[in-house]
Amino acid sequence: MSTQIELIMPKMGESIAEATILKWLKKEGDTIDIDEAVLEIATDKVDSEVPSPVAGTLTKLLFAENDVVSVGKAIAIIEIAGNGKAAQSNAGTDVAGTVTSQPVDDRHQSPVVAATQAANNDNQDNKQTGDRFYSPLVLNIARSEGISMSDLETLNGTGQNGRVTKKDILAHVQNKGNQPVDVETKDEAPVVSTIINNTTSSPAVQHKAPEVQTQAGDEIIEMDRMRKLIADHMVMSLQVSPHVTSFVEADVTNLVMWREKNKKDFEKREGEKITFTPIFIEAVVKAIKDFPNINVSVSGDKIIKRKAINIGMAAALPSGNLIVPVIKNADNMNLIGLTKSVNSLANRARTNTLKPDDIQGGTFTLTNVGTFGNVMGTPIINQPQVAILAVGAIKKKPVVLETLAGDVIAIRHMMFLSLSYDHRVVDGMLGGSFLRKVADYLEAFELDRVL
Repeated sequence: MSTQIELIMPKMGESIAEATILKWLKKEGDTIDIDEAVLEIATDKVDSEVPSPVAGTLTKLLFAENDVVSVGKAIAIIEIAGNGKAAQSNAGTDVAGTVTSQPVDDRHQSPVVAATQAANNDNQDNKQTGDRFYSPLVLNIARSEGISMSDLETLNGTGQNGRVTKKDILAHVQNKGNQPVDVETKDEAPVVSTIINNTTSSPAVQHKAPEVQTQAGDEIIEMDRMRKLIADHMVMSLQVSPHVTSFVEADVTNLVMWREKNKKDFEKREGEKITFTPIFIEAVVKAIKDFPNINVSVSGDKIIKRKAINIGMAAALPSGNLIVPVIKNADNMNLIGLTKSVNSLANRARTNTLKPDDIQGGTFTLTNVGTFGNVMGTPIINQPQVAILAVGAIKKKPVVLETLAGDVIAIRHMMFLSLSYDHRVVDGMLGGSFLRKVADYLEAFELDRVL
């Protein structure tokens, strides 16, 4: 006797509601072992393999390569013998390669939406009207193109169960550009995604990017998939949050001298190179404890105050794109633990071996623009967080120091820090005070500190 089970599209991270099938590693009729990779998938944050939870035979592929599939939907059927072993036994759980005997809910929500739905029952989710589901990608496109919900309802979807796909809405946008504007539809509010910006306020006026004419000798370079998704995420963040950036200059001479004095012994003892990044993260964690209201997210008119302090750090991928792996519970680590976590995540980013869990759950982000020789920057907030800190290059500069004998000019190691924050919930006093506190902790670094 054999049993058929469904291979489920896994949940790949916070706010992720769908993923793209990059490549099927197995074809129909192939035998599969437990935990053997069946396909490769991609989101806007990370690429990953989906393993099989059982040993059996792949009998049916439900989607093709390059299809975009919602989290929680069945993507393949695996047949196992009556005594086949399964890695998962709880029907209906939502993990990679889940065994399920229950029908899949096409309206599966991301953790952000699920966590706040009860508090926002009076603010209906624009992701669906009646029984129709719209993915975050489709909603983002609709919002950016000024397509109203009533227009969205009229589209004929080519996806499963009539779902509107990315191709459907892009085709609608292209056709819309060739049609006369209907004046009566201008009063309708554009679709606003509730995954990140679940707000009841009036949406901002949307502007279409100007058409660019090519000139002789120009080279046209197609954006890769990740660059397109990063671009969409950055535009969305600026539309969602009113950005304000504050700056401060810090004297980091002590920590520079301490690292120079201890880096060789540290590497010999711990087997790890110590960079400035874990020292910066340590200062950020201390400042968050002093100003916990910087460690929040916004859902409509509710503020979600995070208990965990999970610090994201921008890191470069082999492709040149940036990704933000997350150090979980950074407040529970000492400087040695932070150093090992930073080095591990940076190495896995460089070798493209990050796992989905490595890049989700961040509550605050640090980016080092000094790596590129920049002295300061105005970073864009990594939604759904409300603040991001940029540290610039450390430069030797002549500085006026106040001493008991009077003012003197000395050569000091100076660094600019800049904090971009969401002015809906972080005012200038909180943002500026938090930034100053981070600088204070860096300036107070003890030269004789022992690890």
